[in-house]
Amino acid sequence: MHDAARWHRYLRETGFPLAEALSSGMEGLTFTLGRGLVAKVWFGRSASDVRPLVAFYEELGRQSLPFATPDVVEVREVDGRAVTIERFLPGVALSAALDSGAVKLAVAQDCALLVLEALATTQAGPAAEALPVFNERSPLRARAGQSWGEALVALLQRRLRQFGPQLRSVVTDFDKKVDRVCELLNALPPAPQQIVHGDLCLPNVLVDEAGRAQALLDWGFLSTKGDPAFDASTFAGFFDMYGPEARLRDAELTELICARLGYSKELLMLYRAYYAMIGSNAYGPTGQDWHFAWCVATLDRPDVAEALHG
Repeated sequence: MHDAARWHRYLRETGFPLAEALSSGMEGLTFTLGRGLVAKVWFGRSASDVRPLVAFYEELGRQSLPFATPDVVEVREVDGRAVTIERFLPGVALSAALDSGAVKLAVAQDCALLVLEALATTQAGPAAEALPVFNERSPLRARAGQSWGEALVALLQRRLRQFGPQLRSVVTDFDKKVDRVCELLNALPPAPQQIVHGDLCLPNVLVDEAGRAQALLDWGFLSTKGDPAFDASTFAGFFDMYGPEARLRDAELTELICARLGYSKELLMLYRAYYAMIGSNAYGPTGQDWHFAWCVATLDRPDVAEALHG
């Protein structure tokens, strides 16, 4: 079904003789095409499925961000599967630059802050609001006038109907934590409605040799119209998820975010707990993978529990 050789051959035979395989991810196969273009062959998505994302990219491109974002120039459909032709995004992954020593930790942290600051200046429009999340068929806000907090609670309830029993079996006082998260989300004041990336992490930030952000990719997983503090919270948690100093890196970036962007730690931990509840099974339905374990550990962290219960 996901035969890279087949799609390599297809691209070479349909106008891109320089096509070469680049990467394989959760959503599809990516190929370089030459002439400043790449192709993405989507797993399980038709052309009609990706058109809301293409409309969102157009909206995103009008934001005057200080880094590039995806730009789709053509949408094809082959055997029911979407193939998008997109502009090549420059730079190397910030994760690779940091791991190799080409970029120092302080530079990577500053880059993260600059990305967050830039996203906080955006103005989300109808395309951002219309995006489905977590491969659902409907937008995050199911009805007109639904608040940010109400929409988050509704998504949480849908996710827990699917995966709640797995979390309940391993997370301490899980139902009490769910009730408290819902209570706090419903009590959120009207929030700024910016463009939320939803999956900000070092591999999704492309940088130049000096560690300056050049592009931001992999939108659509949880991209929506909402509170930019959500990205700030999750980016701090995703910055280093599994390294020996992961908690230290998390605490450092969280402190920098609070000082520079003005978000409260309590709000960031609320969003962190929320993400752990909705995202636990994002990479597999059985709860046996590394991401599920990270979400469970997050929900049992003392600082997260303290933020929820004061």
